[in-house]
Amino acid sequence: MYNMFYQSHAGSWAIMILLFLLAYFLFRWRKPKGSKIVYMIVRLFYVIMLASGIGLLVLRFGSYNNFGDFVSANWSFLIKGVLAIMLIGIMEVIMGKTKRVEQTGSVWIVFIVLTAVVVTLGYLKL
Repeated sequence: MYNMFYQSHAGSWAIMILLFLLAYFLFRWRKPKGSKIVYMIVRLFYVIMLASGIGLLVLRFGSYNNFGDFVSANWSFLIKGVLAIMLIGIMEVIMGKTKRVEQTGSVWIVFIVLTAVVVTLGYLKL
């Protein structure tokens, strides 16, 4: 069961980032119908990624006696979850500003840094 959640979680991250970039460039190239469809699929992957991440945490929680032990042993996963939710927010800000034709340069820097940190925490399993 854990492996199923892990594989769907890791795969959804990769697909979500690629589809987000595709949706962004479709918005920039003034393809409103295609970009809207792709961005709805990106939002579906938000849900898949969050559900599988929460599933992973719930499965890990079952092997601990109390919440304190769980937090002390899994602090990096909890931080990764908070940063992942922040990353989703940044992705929404980028798409909103792109739709309104506003500057997104500084938000892209935050996006790149958060993506690097979240992926690093996910694959290193500290």
